Amino acid sequence: MGKIIANAKGEGRYKLLEHEAYDVLRVFGLPVPKAGLAKSAEEAVRLSESIGYPVVLKVVSPDIVHKSDVGGVIVGLNNSSEVREAFNKIFKNVGERAPNAKVYGILVQEMVPSGLEVIVGSTKDPTFGPLILFGLGGIFVEVLRDVSFRIVPLTHHDAENMINEIKSAKILEGYRGQAPRDKKALTEILIKLSKFVESVGEVKDVDLNPIMLYEVGKGAKIADARIILG
Repeated sequence: MGKIIANAKGEGRYKLLEHEAYDVLRVFGLPVPKAGLAKSAEEAVRLSESIGYPVVLKVVSPDIVHKSDVGGVIVGLNNSSEVREAFNKIFKNVGERAPNAKVYGILVQEMVPSGLEVIVGSTKDPTFGPLILFGLGGIFVEVLRDVSFRIVPLTHHDAENMINEIKSAKILEGYRGQAPRDKKALTEILIKLSKFVESVGEVKDVDLNPIMLYEVGKGAKIADARIILG
């Protein structure tokens, strides 16, 4: 983990690449997807077969903030021929729409099943130090700003309170026929992220967005991760 951060800084990068972010989060037991970096179409196929279909392909570049805007993400790939075609298409898209971007390769990632989208993150406050953030995804965080915060380190009691105090918390209990969600798994994510940012002082910001939260007993899975170093 230290080597990943040192390599990033050595290259003058203050944002971990997505596969690097997954690797460091995995050390702390966070539920990241199966993924690997491919530098050729055949390598992408081998990774896809190892991960299991369906998979998602994403361009890996420190110069591209919104991958979808440059045609750098293709989802729902179900066999080797689709993976080869998508790999080549992403390179073509990026070459046309972001010709100056440095591309490290293509991330091959398991297709995370849909669930209730939640957001968990961290930012380093100049006065209080690392803070943990939680909210539901979509309009709840983007428009309504329905989020909760706590100072690191978090206890289980802190994490449970964070989950229950947002205005939209009832959705987690099951709403209009939807099943209740796995709040225990969500609590564990909050605790583990707290331990991560407390232990790794170089981390400035973490954005786990979205996290797919499943029914009680079925856990959660991070679908995308961003880590910024200080």
